[in-house]
Amino acid sequence: MADSPLILMGINQLASALSLAMPGVELISFYGNDAAGFSSVSIDSRNVEAGALFVALQGTYSDGHRYVASAFAKGASAALVNRGAVPEFVDTARRFQRALFVVDDTLRGLQEAARAYLALFPSFIRIGITGSSGKTTTKELAGAMISAEKPVVMNEGNLNSETGLPLSVFKVRAWHKAGIFEMGMNRQGEIAELAHVLQPHIALITNIGTAHIGMLGSQAQIAREKKAIFAEFTGNEIALLPADDEYAAFLAENVKGNVRFFDEECFPELGQIRDCGLEGSEIEWDGQTVRFSLPGRHNVKNVLAAAAIAQQISVSAASIRQGIESFKPLFGRSEVLRGPITVIRDCYNANPESMAAAIQFCDSLEWQGRRVYVLGSMLELGDDSAGAHQRLGSIVAESRADEVFLFGKETELTAEALSSANRKVSFVHTDDINTLTDALAQTVREGDVVLLKGSRGCALERLMSVLQHRDSAVCKHSTTKEECFNQYVS
Repeated sequence: MADSPLILMGINQLASALSLAMPGVELISFYGNDAAGFSSVSIDSRNVEAGALFVALQGTYSDGHRYVASAFAKGASAALVNRGAVPEFVDTARRFQRALFVVDDTLRGLQEAARAYLALFPSFIRIGITGSSGKTTTKELAGAMISAEKPVVMNEGNLNSETGLPLSVFKVRAWHKAGIFEMGMNRQGEIAELAHVLQPHIALITNIGTAHIGMLGSQAQIAREKKAIFAEFTGNEIALLPADDEYAAFLAENVKGNVRFFDEECFPELGQIRDCGLEGSEIEWDGQTVRFSLPGRHNVKNVLAAAAIAQQISVSAASIRQGIESFKPLFGRSEVLRGPITVIRDCYNANPESMAAAIQFCDSLEWQGRRVYVLGSMLELGDDSAGAHQRLGSIVAESRADEVFLFGKETELTAEALSSANRKVSFVHTDDINTLTDALAQTVREGDVVLLKGSRGCALERLMSVLQHRDSAVCKHSTTKEECFNQYVS
């Protein structure tokens, strides 16, 4: 461990913390040095660095226990393993003179280790963000505002899951004053688990929509799940809620903390908001006007959510303005790509609310050319999928689209709704990317504005080689969804 740049936590220190949270934890150590510890945490043996703690997770397609020896060979100082897998690894740990943490559940072990690590920084301000949409944009905006005055740490990319959040927590260092952590959801109970890890001092819900409704069954159940971000509150924490959300009253009910609402009416500093179309918005804040680069009124809501966070830790109006003006669009989130054909690349994800907002924004543009809407399936909607895709057809029929391209099996119902609508819209439906690419190439022309909107699984960014110059670096060499997807997802 002499070459480790920074010991995050001692081996014995972590063993003690895990024992308090998980009865039956066993430490099998072949270190002769009581001061041994780990300097990073990894769940992928390919990314293990010298001094790392390697956590062997059991997944659907891969079992991390197969790579414990490889992690030790790369210099991992310790491994966290499931009890049933121990016998074969004791000799491995002895051979490499390393340590094993033996637990009943390595995922929970990772989460409890992260929680214990955070406890080492009692003055560190912990901020959690969840919601159906806008989480990442709000997180990045809040980070831009707060970092003008205080050292901040955040999840990288969209590392907001049951594993991503704990791994992000280990990026906290003593010099950080605040951390902003996005909290996502892929199953019931996950937000409560993440709240247990983070124990946020400030927790914000962006909105309650229908994303992931297929997992939870109803929008009301989504609201209950998201509300679990407040589960660890003890009385002094702050809950920030969107005042105009239909579930605002439910979310505020029985929260053990201080509930505060945000919207355009809640900020005395907020002056005029001027929609500048594809150029974004001009926002007057505390008497001065700044430009916000993301287009659409729905994105202004993310600015207000971020400002609500910043104000809770006394960030100045000047720093809030600086954060707004310095913000740059993230991949696939309301990006405007200029050229002979203007592309609105909003294809990182999609649900009924964000799809409707994107179409409404494109309809509102003062545009001399044609409007071409390329819409992919909205995934993870479960039993609500059929109705949502049918309703999408009605929205598109009433829109100002000149040409429509529908991609994915689920959008068959959108196509049927378009076919039977009173307003006849020219559209193409396919679930083959090559057919879509060819049809789009034959249709688009200079002066068009093209909306790309669909769930992440559709990977609509594969169409960029058609919409920009054919020698474009964007997805130039991507022939499959997986190849294109991997260029952008960390």
